[in-house]
Amino acid sequence: MAVVLVGFMGAGKTTVGHIIAERLGQPFVDSDVLIEQRLGRDIRDIFSTEGEAYFRQLEHVTVTDLVRGPEAVIALGGGAAEDPRTRAVLRNARVVYLRVSYDEAISRVQSDEFRPMLHRPDLDEVYKRRLPVYEDLSVLTIDTDGRRPDAIAMEVLAELTRLPPARGRARPDHSG
Repeated sequence: MAVVLVGFMGAGKTTVGHIIAERLGQPFVDSDVLIEQRLGRDIRDIFSTEGEAYFRQLEHVTVTDLVRGPEAVIALGGGAAEDPRTRAVLRNARVVYLRVSYDEAISRVQSDEFRPMLHRPDLDEVYKRRLPVYEDLSVLTIDTDGRRPDAIAMEVLAELTRLPPARGRARPDHSG
C-alpha cells in the first residue's frame, strides 16, 4: 500500500518523503515532478498556458496511477486533495498529513518562483480551505513547524508501524 504525503506547500513533503522512502526501501515519487517529466514542461507553464483545471485533471490521473501502482512513498502537490475524485482514490492509501502553519509555509517557499499558487492574493484563504481536507483524508497528522526533516520522517515511520495493517479506510465491498 502506498504512503501518500499531503499538506500545504512548504510542509516538507518532498524532503521528508525522500527520507521515508529510503528507510522503507521503496521508491519516492513527487506527483508534480512526474507530471513535469511526462509533459516536458514545468507546472508554472502548464498553469499559465492551459489553466488550473487542466492541471488538476492531469494531477488526478497521475495520482490515481501512483496509488494503484507498486508500493511507493508519494508526495502530492498541495491542491491535489481538493479534487473529489482524487480524494476517493486516496481513501485506499495511507495518507500522512504534514501540517505546517501558514506563516512557516510562506517563509519556507517565498523565494521559490516555480510555485504557481504562491502569488495568489487569496493564498491565505486557499490554505484555510485545504486544512479540513487534509485532516479528513489522513490516517496520521504530523506537525512540522520548527522541526528538521529527519525528525519528522522518523516520527512518521514510528507512527506508521503502530497503525494496523489494513486501516479500514477502504469502502466495504457489498457485491455479495
